[in-house]
Amino acid sequence: MKLNHKHAILTGAAGGIGLAVAQAYVNEGAKCTIIDIAAVAPAELQALINQHSERVVYMQADVTQASTLVAVVDKAEQHFGAVDILFNNAAVFDLAPLLESSEASYDKIFNVNVKGMFFMMQAVLASMVRNKVKGAVINMCSQAGRRGEALVSHYCASKAAVYSYTQSAALAMAPHHIRVNGIAPGVIDTPMWAHVDSLFAKYENLPLGEKKKQVGLAVPLGYMGAPSDIAGAAVFVASDDASYITAQTLNVD
Repeated sequence: MKLNHKHAILTGAAGGIGLAVAQAYVNEGAKCTIIDIAAVAPAELQALINQHSERVVYMQADVTQASTLVAVVDKAEQHFGAVDILFNNAAVFDLAPLLESSEASYDKIFNVNVKGMFFMMQAVLASMVRNKVKGAVINMCSQAGRRGEALVSHYCASKAAVYSYTQSAALAMAPHHIRVNGIAPGVIDTPMWAHVDSLFAKYENLPLGEKKKQVGLAVPLGYMGAPSDIAGAAVFVASDDASYITAQTLNVD
């Protein structure tokens, strides 16, 4: 029960990594406000809510609407009290050859992955400072943020920004005893990979499923990770076990 009585907000948690982390947080005793863009909770998330209705609530919100996020955090506080943890996970993916990459793709990726990440973090940090909470913020980075890729320029750049904002926020919040860290997964088999694979198939002239197969085989362990493989790290970084860790990004890769 490493997160017993803690209140965690998780964005982009209706499925995939976010949902796996929400399940782990609940198992560790946390109360969870789960935020995603879907109007209603998908079936797998609804099952978690049904099982733990006193400790899990779903809120529809769009993290790109920065002016609404303070109200979102306030509503979460009204339900479960002061926020102790933010798992800042909402993100989108796109790719295209550099010379064909569109402004629309750029705007979509940076609006969610950078703008949404930053202003959600800002709203929660303001709450933590106001409530004098010695909290923990976890921003979801990616190995893609450590290097450029020919077809994935906007996504890689957006995740590089997450690394930078994580470090800056950690230094700004250190006087308040609020920790800000990142987690950088390697290749994780989430529902998003169907979209990723189809884009690589289009631009690399591959059969559907081939890129995903290649990526899994290229991992030294020989397979892609599962969303649950991120959950242990997410519990650790949020818990008192990591009380002297800030401004770091933990690779799960």
